[in-house]
Amino acid sequence: MFKNSISNYVILILSVFILFNVTACVQQTVLQKPQDLTISEGFTNPVGFYDASPTFSWKLPVSENNKSQSAYHIVVASSEDLLPNNPDLWDSKMQESDQSTWINYAGEELESRQKVYWQIKYWNQDGEASDWSAINHFELGLLQNSDWKAKWVGLDTAQDSIRGNEEVLIHKPQYLRKEFEISEDIVEARLYITAKGVFDVSVNGKNVSDDVMSPGFTTYDKRIETLTYDVTDLFKSGQNAIGVEIASGWYSGRLLWGTTPWDNSISPKVLAQLEITLEDGSKEYILSDQSWKGTINGPLQFAEIYDGEIYDANLEMPDWTIADFDDKDWTNVEVSNLDKDVALEPKRHTTVKNKIVLSPKEITQKDGAIIFDLEQNMVGVPLVKVPMKKGDTLTIRFAEMLSPDGTFYTKNYRSAHSTDYYVAAKDGVIEYMPKFTFHGFRFVELSGFDTSKTPKNDWVTGMVQYSDFEDNGSFTSSHDKLNQLQSNIVWGLRGNFLDIPTDCPQRNERLGWTGDAQVFGPTSMFNADVYKFWASWLQSVREAQLEDGAIPWTVPDSRGNKIASSGWGDVGTIIPWKIYMRTGDVGFLGDNFEMMEQWVAYHQKKSKNHISNMMSFSDWLQPYPESGKNTGDTSRNLIGTAFFAHSVKLTAQAAAALGKTEEQAKYQALYKTVASAFDERFFDETGKVKGVTETQTSYLLALAFDLLPESKIENAQANLLRKLKEADYHLRTGFLGTPLLSRVLDDMGEVDMVYQLLFKETYPSWFYSINQGATTIWERWNSYSKTEGYNPMSMNSLNHYAYGAIGEWMYERIAGIAPLEPGYKVIKIAPQPRQPLHSAAASLNTPFGAVSSSWEIVDNSFNLEVVVPPNTSAIVVIPANTQKDLLVDGTIFTSHNDVKLLQKSNATFELEVQPGTYTFQSKLDNQR
Repeated sequence: MFKNSISNYVILILSVFILFNVTACVQQTVLQKPQDLTISEGFTNPVGFYDASPTFSWKLPVSENNKSQSAYHIVVASSEDLLPNNPDLWDSKMQESDQSTWINYAGEELESRQKVYWQIKYWNQDGEASDWSAINHFELGLLQNSDWKAKWVGLDTAQDSIRGNEEVLIHKPQYLRKEFEISEDIVEARLYITAKGVFDVSVNGKNVSDDVMSPGFTTYDKRIETLTYDVTDLFKSGQNAIGVEIASGWYSGRLLWGTTPWDNSISPKVLAQLEITLEDGSKEYILSDQSWKGTINGPLQFAEIYDGEIYDANLEMPDWTIADFDDKDWTNVEVSNLDKDVALEPKRHTTVKNKIVLSPKEITQKDGAIIFDLEQNMVGVPLVKVPMKKGDTLTIRFAEMLSPDGTFYTKNYRSAHSTDYYVAAKDGVIEYMPKFTFHGFRFVELSGFDTSKTPKNDWVTGMVQYSDFEDNGSFTSSHDKLNQLQSNIVWGLRGNFLDIPTDCPQRNERLGWTGDAQVFGPTSMFNADVYKFWASWLQSVREAQLEDGAIPWTVPDSRGNKIASSGWGDVGTIIPWKIYMRTGDVGFLGDNFEMMEQWVAYHQKKSKNHISNMMSFSDWLQPYPESGKNTGDTSRNLIGTAFFAHSVKLTAQAAAALGKTEEQAKYQALYKTVASAFDERFFDETGKVKGVTETQTSYLLALAFDLLPESKIENAQANLLRKLKEADYHLRTGFLGTPLLSRVLDDMGEVDMVYQLLFKETYPSWFYSINQGATTIWERWNSYSKTEGYNPMSMNSLNHYAYGAIGEWMYERIAGIAPLEPGYKVIKIAPQPRQPLHSAAASLNTPFGAVSSSWEIVDNSFNLEVVVPPNTSAIVVIPANTQKDLLVDGTIFTSHNDVKLLQKSNATFELEVQPGTYTFQSKLDNQR
């Protein structure tokens, strides 16, 4: 009996031990949940989403167990309760695939307003399964015009005949309201709203959102974006009110040249549709219609993008967005039907918001005014909290820089008045922030305040505004001026990504110039999460493209004439390809392929015997032009033909990525034909430019776009070096040549020369503007000089991102992070250390996760730390004296599964590296 008890006890202990270990094994094989679930171009749980056929993406968590994905399973349902076991919209089943990005939805057709819930699990390289992810969701907006029951409403502000600068009709801001009753308790409320103009909406005295300048700037004769707000918590049973402020914005404002393809004599209007679900399940609709009332006698008397605002506090209307407000003196609105040819579509990228707050660093007094220095050129508006006396007018002026005598330099604003006014209704501290304008500035000047008070720093706060994206990467180095250049690039991006990619944010322009966009687009993708921003703007480019394939100079097209420029219109091929390489989203490439083909057709139309005769801004703002022209000295025909060939080549590559074999063959053949024509027309047998002016850019285009036969390349490279030597190793490139300079020289093995050009201190160079005090990228290499003052040209923006294109090379070659396959599925990490740097580091959020490269040289030892994200691999090239040992994670390197030697030369080790964090240490030769 005793023996049986012992035996049973032993069996029990063994059973518990086995169960514990089995449980532990099971637990060990369950992987962490997938992370960062997004749909389409990177949206997380959006309300009012635009895409009824989304794609799904996720990231594998960083873990020793997660080198790669072997399979995934997506479930999609109409209710959270149905997941993961009973998905009623789509069940992908287990799919053996390493793809974790841009998975196409293939379930039931989705409809406007629909709420969708989804989850994902994955299996790693060993076949181990993860837990199901957290449940993510999205809610569709109103996808078709037929979903709208509301009508456009507003007042006829055109009849006021207010004429502003250049005799353009200026519409007074409107205040529109609607009061209504809700009979029961509310379960849910959605406000669908947009405007022909820009709007701000409040419900029962509370602002619906913190969005700025909504709904944004689109090609208004083709598409107007709509917004969806969850306003459930803002309503109550009983009496309610909704109020909308509306101003001209981009729709009927004073855009450059004063003409638009849409009719700016049409008064701004609002379209609003409130859909309320009540406790009993029924629905109520509150629509913009003839029952709304409006006035133009509110405090905001003037609002214009270029010219600023006038706010008269004496006209304030307390509680005008609350029920029981007395609106008997208000006017009945005018009502108009929807435009059948203009699509109403949910906004497909993020709205503009107040993103960063800057405080003044210095206060000075000049001629009775107070000047606040934020020490950073920024874009947005000031928040002012200033003591005033009743009846006085506060004048708020802006400048990017000061003149040598301390006065405002505003010549470069041209006709943009860029001034705000506030009329005080009582004594005391007023608080005011402009709503329907924005400014580009570093300095704020106040006059008209209570002069008996001592100015304080907190009188002015700089509210930095741009589209609501976050940083996507970082770059830093051991060199202060290079770090300042990186800062200038980032601030130039922030300042010019206010709903669309603009050329400049301060003067009477602020338009979506296509040439600036195509040269800066790749750099922007390193510094900010702007995929959805570019995808949205490229839809506008497609809408603006003319029937013959021409792409206007600016998008949205504020001019309405039908001229395209080479190098500018080529944004239609360059940006789709560049963004595809950085995202790997082949669907995005497909969306833009027809536009690419049409642009190539336009190139063909504008060429004879494959030599371009297209109009061109050419190598815009080339320094020291012999011609004295802004277009520089490089032949317009050479530039046009080079971009013709390049666009054809990119279209062939896009066709290959899309599996369009016939189109690929067609465009490859055309590319070879155009390249041959280019070579024959513009280069002699010695690889020298012939028949046109010889410039640095002429050689850069030929080499960057691979337009010369092998026999001429070496000589053309030598001629480029000769042109650089003639310029004392300074650049002589404008908007089109500059982005190619670093890449071509790098491909030639002339990395030392790229460093020499980059670290130049004298004009023209990147550091020249920094030496003159720049905190953003300038339009001209010599916009300002401490010794000679301001460039006399009025076209002299001090916030113009084009020359910031060098940032691409800084990330890809100084820090050394570049995609070898689309979307960084395979990453190249190959830093190029040179004097005067002794360290540099960069990080980047790729579609698969964060990759980073950080290097430092200490005592002739090169130390490199890299992070390779899960589900990717990397080729790591390490500079070294390869006769000495390479250390990996502190031990002498030998090839293994995670780090394999591919090859070594006298100067580098080349390794294939699997996901993880690694440190490498090599010895450099004495010359380094």
